[in-house]
Amino acid sequence: MGDWVIGAFINLFGSIAINFGTNLLKLGILIFILGNCLNFISFGYAAQSLLAALGSVQFVSNIAFAYFVLNKMVTVKVLAGTTFIVLGNFFLVAFGNHQSPVYTPEQLAEKYSNMTFLLYCLILILVVAFHHYIYRRGEILLAFSGHKLRPLWNMLLPFSYAVVSGAVGSCSVLFAKSLSNLLRLAMSDGYQLHGWFTYSMILLFLSTAGFWVRIVAEFIFYASAMKSGLGDLY
Repeated sequence: MGDWVIGAFINLFGSIAINFGTNLLKLGILIFILGNCLNFISFGYAAQSLLAALGSVQFVSNIAFAYFVLNKMVTVKVLAGTTFIVLGNFFLVAFGNHQSPVYTPEQLAEKYSNMTFLLYCLILILVVAFHHYIYRRGEILLAFSGHKLRPLWNMLLPFSYAVVSGAVGSCSVLFAKSLSNLLRLAMSDGYQLHGWFTYSMILLFLSTAGFWVRIVAEFIFYASAMKSGLGDLY
């Protein structure tokens, strides 16, 4: 059994366990933390491209939790979207990258300083800044008009939130993968992690993950305000 299989199972278990955090309070919080820790550990065993997409099983399992635990109705649209997620994960596991080599901090630093990656980061920053401006502008309009927005803004706001959340979230996953790689290297080869690169990865991971959590929290509040007609709370 390859390391990627171990990583995939750890990631799947962690992603499903996260759902307990929504309805079991103290026990749920502990399981939620455990699930995220398992997801972090899994990055040391399998490719990021494989595990990042497998994390979407959280939303698939969330449907089962919503129906069987919370007694919520599941719509046809939700089932259709879930079907596409399952199919996408199937093709990803079947044809995705199953290799997860271990790199030293020097090798990782060289990859991060690659010109192609730096150009990608620049484009990503511009995209995030543009969509960040869009949804901030939308929030201002929401504050003045309540929950009655034009159909265009009703489409742009969720889309801009998704773009920013996805872009920043993918960066946090990348830095988490790098940290998990360094921890695996230290445990297997006794490599010393004291260095500027390790601390830089920790700082970047905490900053991007924290920003991502804030974006998700804002979107949840925005969606609730739009749904309940409490847009004036902004």
